[in-house]
Amino acid sequence: MAKPEEPYQEIIVETYYESGSGLHGDIHVRCVEGQPFPRHLRVRFPRAVRYAHKVPTRFRVAGSLSDREGGNEFIHTNHAWGYHVEK
Repeated sequence: MAKPEEPYQEIIVETYYESGSGLHGDIHVRCVEGQPFPRHLRVRFPRAVRYAHKVPTRFRVAGSLSDREGGNEFIHTNHAWGYHVEK
């Protein structure tokens, strides 16, 4: 990871549709309002989980700021740590 000094924080994220972004599929993940990260940052989140739940679904996860992919910042989540679906 490119920003190892950045701590993981518990955050709430949500799925949303975005067609034609050039990324992997049309279902993406972003932070909800009021979280410690800006809403415009993409969240790396397991594809299988994104597609297994209706859009929009909110999840509680551990996330950290990173910039490994081409220099653009994004939120990294660790798939091995799991998630909790928010009601």
